[in-house]
Amino acid sequence: MGDKLRSLQTDTPEKGFELAVKLAQKGVEVTQPSEKIRKKLRPKYSTNADSLIAVSQVIAIHYQTVAAANNYWRVRVNY
Repeated sequence: MGDKLRSLQTDTPEKGFELAVKLAQKGVEVTQPSEKIRKKLRPKYSTNADSLIAVSQVIAIHYQTVAAANNYWRVRVNY
């Protein structure tokens, strides 16, 4: 799987969102390990509103997890 996930800790909410996107991408790679098949399927899901909404939901769930692991950044970031 390549890059090992060492922690859900991030310095900022923006970095947390980037990590959530990376988690979603890695999930797809694990589910469908063939890059050739992923590239073949992409034109179908990249223009399908339901697929795009589903991707957004997966990222949002990962972001909730990362945010909780970071205590919603209250300790590190003063807003």
